[in-house]
Order: sequence, then C-alpha cells, then structure tokens
Amino acid sequence: MHPAPSIITFTVLSGLGFGLMVWLGLGAVDVEGWIAATFCLMALGLAGGGLLSSLFHLGHPERAPKALTQWRSSWLSREGILAIVTMLLFTLFSLIWVFGGVRSGPLGALAALAALATVFSTAMIYTQMKTVPRWHSPLTPVVFLLASLSGGALLAGMTASFWIILSLGVVLILDSVQGEGRFSRANGNIATATGLGKFGRLRQLAPPHTGQNYLLKEMVYVIGRKHAHKINIIGMTLAIPVPLFLIGVFHNGHTTFGLAVVSHITGMVLLRWLFFARAEHVVGIYYGKH
Repeated sequence: MHPAPSIITFTVLSGLGFGLMVWLGLGAVDVEGWIAATFCLMALGLAGGGLLSSLFHLGHPERAPKALTQWRSSWLSREGILAIVTMLLFTLFSLIWVFGGVRSGPLGALAALAALATVFSTAMIYTQMKTVPRWHSPLTPVVFLLASLSGGALLAGMTASFWIILSLGVVLILDSVQGEGRFSRANGNIATATGLGKFGRLRQLAPPHTGQNYLLKEMVYVIGRKHAHKINIIGMTLAIPVPLFLIGVFHNGHTTFGLAVVSHITGMVLLRWLFFARAEHVVGIYYGKH
C-alpha cells in the first residue's frame, strides 16, 4: 500500500506518546515538579501531534467527528474514542501530579491501560484486513505494542528499555520472516480472484484501467525485493542493535538515551514506511501487480 507520510508520522509519534503515558501512569519514572511536567507535556505533545497528522490523510478532515459514531464495528472509531479518553485521563493525572504534588495511582493506572488499548486499536485497524495478508497476523498488534512501550521507555530514560527493545527485535524478525510469502500462501492470484482456475492456467490479457486511479495510488505500491531488504536491514539496525549497544555499554546518561532515542525513532520510521510499502493488497491482482 502507499506509505503516506501522514500515517507514518501518526503511528510513530502517537505510539511514542502513548507508550510514555503508560510508564508515567504506572509510576515507573521517579521525577517531580517541572521535570514531571516536561515528561507529561512530551507525552501529550507526541500523542496529540500524531493524531493531528492523521487528519491530513483524510479526504475531508471536517468529517472526522463522524468516524467516532461507528465504534460498534470500526476499530478506527474505537481508536479515536480511546485516544480522546486517554488524553483526558492523562491530562487530569498530570495536573494532579504536577500541581497537586500527588501521583494518583488508580488514575495513572487507568490512563496507562487506556493508552495501551489505544495503541492496540490502532494496530487492529491493519490486523483485521484480510485483504492484506502480511498485516493479517497476531504479530501485528504485538509489534505495535512493543514499539510503543520501547519508545516510551527510552524517552523516560528507563534502563529496563533494554529488554523491551530486545523483545521488539525478536518479534520484528519473526514477523518479517513469516510475512515473506504470506500473500502467496493465502492463494492470492488471478485464478482464485476470478474463480476460473479450474479451467487451467490463467494470464491477464489487459489491466482493468490503462491510467492511474485511486486504487492504484492507495492500494498498490510496488517496491523491489532488493530495496526492501536494504531498508529493512538499516531500519532494524537503527531501531534495535544501536540502542541496545548504547544502553548496554554506556548505561545511564542523558547523552546515551538521547542518542538511543534518535536512532530508535529513525529506525522505526524506516520500518513503519516498509510496513506499508510491503503490504500487498489483493486488489493488485486485478492490475497484474502480484
């Protein structure tokens, strides 16, 4: 699928923000006063900025509120509602913590749970799509959740982020290995698409359209295997081994975690771009793209 910059920005930034909210809400960051305020504003800014960027992907942003009404059947709607609830809960938690000098345990835990649910809902928007076999996997929400938690832990300067990033790396490798060939294993071809496979081997005489259209622009994006492999290696290296090396060797320190955060985010942006670029949608079959 087309890797739109707005969606990449949304998923990466909001994941970081909600991940940081989880650790702050659970009391994993032992800070007070203006430092606590800085962490809270960072979490709200990243989550809010990510959500705002997603509006640029909508054809009619003014209709966004209508999407919140379909929560019974739409993960997109659930994500929107949960994001709003999470932001409100975390804002209240932050005000009590910063200005009241009291870190509300139950309220913080509730905000952390809501943040996790929001990230899970974001992942389920893609996981539920049977038309994209690479996404239709139990590992997709696991990747989103671990990416959010690892990024949030790095921003919070937690030494425990080492093990979370390591877990993310293992799951990313497993997901990448399983994702290769998942489209073909799902029997996605012109024979199954038309139901004419019983008559013998089929080939397409001509595509349905001779020019560009919306489906080709949004649902069909072809990236060479060689280029995808290079981007995957670079993204994985920046997101996983580099932060692990910095934390494992140099341990604590603002410089260490600062460099680790920059490397991790850069790597995750590349991997998230690849997440969309390598997503083979079944509609591509009708255009001879698979």
